[in-house]
Order: sequence, then structure tokens, then C-alpha cells
Amino acid sequence: MNERPEPNGLRRSLGLRDLVVYGLLFIAPMAPVGIFGVLDAKSHGAVAAVYLAATVAMGFTAFSYAQMVHAVPQTGSVFAYARAGLGERSGFVAGWMAMLDYLLIPAVAYLFSGIALHALVPGVSRWAWTVLAVLVTTALNLAGVRTAAVVGFGVLAMELAVLAVFVVSAVVVLARDGTVRPVLSPLTGIGGFDLGAVLSAVSVAVLSYLGFDAIASFVEEAVGASRAVARAVLLCLLLSGGLFVAQSYLAALLEPLTPQQLTEQPAAQGSAFYDTVETSIGHWLHTLVAVSKAIGAAFAALAGQAAAGRLLFAMGREGRLPRGLGRVDPDSGVPRRALLLAALVTLAAAGWAAGRSDGLDQLTSVVDIGALTAFTLLHASVIGWYVVRQGSRDWLRHLVVPVLGIAVIVAVVWKATHTAQLVGLAWLAVGLLVAFVQRPTAVGGRG
Repeated sequence: MNERPEPNGLRRSLGLRDLVVYGLLFIAPMAPVGIFGVLDAKSHGAVAAVYLAATVAMGFTAFSYAQMVHAVPQTGSVFAYARAGLGERSGFVAGWMAMLDYLLIPAVAYLFSGIALHALVPGVSRWAWTVLAVLVTTALNLAGVRTAAVVGFGVLAMELAVLAVFVVSAVVVLARDGTVRPVLSPLTGIGGFDLGAVLSAVSVAVLSYLGFDAIASFVEEAVGASRAVARAVLLCLLLSGGLFVAQSYLAALLEPLTPQQLTEQPAAQGSAFYDTVETSIGHWLHTLVAVSKAIGAAFAALAGQAAAGRLLFAMGREGRLPRGLGRVDPDSGVPRRALLLAALVTLAAAGWAAGRSDGLDQLTSVVDIGALTAFTLLHASVIGWYVVRQGSRDWLRHLVVPVLGIAVIVAVVWKATHTAQLVGLAWLAVGLLVAFVQRPTAVGGRG
């Protein structure tokens, strides 16, 4: 039975399954579909190896989340962790950078959903679909975290069912007709394994995992609190990594174009997965995957909007944003004002992106910079909290892993677009200015 929240407190009603659902819903089980061709070209065909390496790379970040959620079991994720490990102003900067991630990922998802649904039903404009997606998901989030989790589970089950159909169909085709490429080529590449090419592709592939970290935002609503959230973060990463490797491996075996041809035809990279499905299995599965991706994107936005609302709530509760955002609706037990603000910002961002020919790509790059900067401060928080403040001598968990995590992130940011780097620096500069203008408050010790 759900407990009624205390003033400015959230209601504990989410179990381990609900937390994993939120994480997988945010990531999307078929996230590789859109970038499969890009990764295949970059890695010289070793696309499954890319996702294996990316899962390991993101494992450092997942492990640091698991460490900090035990130390600081508070809503607000990196905002709360950096406050505890690095200080008040660093906490604000971490939250400020995470806002680029949590507020804009839903905008990307809403816009993608609107474009995809318009392509499937041309009679309805993409803006009508986009607005409908915003209204439906916002209503679900306002109804309560448990309601949103139940509906999200249904959508995730649909996405996993479609993925299962692809896997079974691909196995049947491979058993009947054989492979187009050598069986081990998704792991070794075409013409030999190229470590540099794989690592270059990893810098793109790690972006498929953005969203699993949002689970940490629900720690004050989780039954089992920090223990459940830490398990959910690690489990979500392992599950998504396994799904990504499996689908990319099968798609690579069926891919009719060589990595060199994909490199020479950049326009074919974005639709490579769909084209492979159409050619090897049939148009019916192409349509089914497209519908699943269109609906799934809207509900990825649901999870993203929920996480964004909790970040705004946490920063408002601590007085780092207007305190009105730090209030909880007594009936639904959710931060209503923060969720509504998140919905408005994401809708406005989707509008900006729709007005540019490269809007979707630019918005995605900006989101990536925000998330990766926040991850860097997360790793630094582990060192600050455990090694500096607690005097830990567990060098592997509290120093080596965070340092490796920072190294991975620096490599990814280095590969980002120039525009995204400039926007990220500008946003960081504004955050630093606000942080130093505001009067610091004492770092609390919510349990």
C-alpha cells in the first residue's frame, strides 16, 4: 500500500522491477536501430564488439552511481552526489549540466515520435502527434509514479516483444539462407579487427545508454531505497547491453552492404537497420519495428520527463531553483509543478529543433554534452566523498574506477560536434556564474 507523502516528501511505491522498467524505457530496448549503420561503418563491421566495449565503458559510470546512491540516498542524482562529495557549488553545477540531459532527451524523443508517427499516418501532422505525446505522457506522470510505471511496463513489454520477433525472424532466415557476412565478423570486423576503429565507434555507441542513470532519481520513491536503486542501475545496464549486442550481431550478419559501402554512402547509414530488415525478412517487420520505435520514443520521454521533474524538485527543495518547484502534490505524491515545467521546456526545445534542418542532430549532441559532463562530476564525487572526506583506501572502487570512467567520458566529449561543445561550454559558464552569485546553503543529510 502506498504511503501518503510527508510535506515536500515523495511516496515510496516503486519496486526493483519498476525501477528497471523506467531505466529500460528511457534507454529503449532497440536504441541501436537508429545508429546501427553509423557504427557498422566506423567499426569496419565489428558492431557487436562495439556494444560489448561500450557496455564495459558505461559500467564504470553505473558502478559510480551504485556507490553514490548508497552514500547519498536522495532524489536529485548527480546534484545530490556532487553536493556531498565536492561541495555546494559543485552540486549546483552538476545539476545544472544534468538539466541539459534530463530536460532535452524527452524533447528529442517527442520530436522523433512525432516525425515517425507522421510518416506512418501522413494525414496527421507531426506537430499534432508531438503535442499528443506530450499531453499523454505528462498526464500519466501527474497521475502518480506508480501509474506511470504500470503503463510504462506495458509499453516496454511491447518493445521487447517486437525485438523478440526480430530475433526469432533473423535466426530463422539465417538458418534457412545462411549469413551474408562471416559468422564472427560482428565481433572481429571485415578484413581484420581494427582496435582504433572500434574505439572510435564506442564514442558514439555509449550514447545509446543515456537514461539508465535516471533510475537514481527515484531513490526516495523506491521500496528498498539505495539498495534497490543500486541493483536496478547495474541490472539495467547489463540487460540493455545484452539486448544491444544481440540485435546488432544478428543485423550485421544480414546486412547486405559492406562497411566500406556504408562509409561511401552516408545517407544509407541512418536507415541501414530498417533496410536490412526489409531486404532479409520483409516489409511487415520493417513496419512493425517502425511503429514500435515511434510509440517507444514517446514513452522514453515519459521516463525522461519524470527524471527531469525530480531533478528540478530536488534543486528547488534545496533552494538552488525557485522553492515552489520543491513541493509535492499531496494526492498524487509527485512534484507537480516541476513536472509541468519540464513538460513546457521539452515542448519548447522540440519546437526549436523542428525549425532547423539539422535540429534533431544538434539537439542530440547538446544532450550528450550535458549528460557526459554530469557523469564526470559523478565520478569526481566518488573520489571526493570516499577518498577525500571518508579517508577510504579502497583504491579500486573509489579511485581507479572513477578515474577510468572520467577517461572514457573525456574521449567521448572530444568526439562531439563543435556546436555541441560550444553550447555545452556556454551552458556551463552560465551555471558557474549562477553558482557563484547564489549564496551557498548547508549541505543537508537527508536519509
